[in-house]
Amino acid sequence: MHPTIRGGFLLGASVAAWTLVMAKSGMYKHPTLLYLFWLVIPIQIGILVAFLRKSASTTGYGRQVWTGVSISLLGSMLIFANSYYLTAVQFPHYFQDLEALGRQMMAAKGMSAAQIEAAVKAQAHMQTPRASAMAGAIGTVVTGFLTSVVAAYWLRKP
Repeated sequence: MHPTIRGGFLLGASVAAWTLVMAKSGMYKHPTLLYLFWLVIPIQIGILVAFLRKSASTTGYGRQVWTGVSISLLGSMLIFANSYYLTAVQFPHYFQDLEALGRQMMAAKGMSAAQIEAAVKAQAHMQTPRASAMAGAIGTVVTGFLTSVVAAYWLRKP
């Protein structure tokens, strides 16, 4: 299997696995553990750097960036599908749970009921399976591009 395809599948599977761990364990329902979701970023960076390091000696800067973006694009498709499935089918109350947690956290910060309602209403458009999955896919591609630009420069042969 081509390294770019292998990297994309590894990225998608790794992020999907971590997302599943977060969902099945209920960590996303706890104020102090919710932020562990963001471990997907170092996971992606680690996978990209590992794959770009393997080809650094034989490919140029532009090709390295393209490889990293390609891995991220493939991974983002798998991440989109996994996220949509988890929040629409396997955990249909996911967004209600997040909203309840958000309300709890805002109340603990001393926000008024009106401020909490305004904040919840402002985020309502993102609290759907499709919007959330799309945000994850776009974030994966953007992170992949930025990581690839830096890693390709850093890993290149002088």
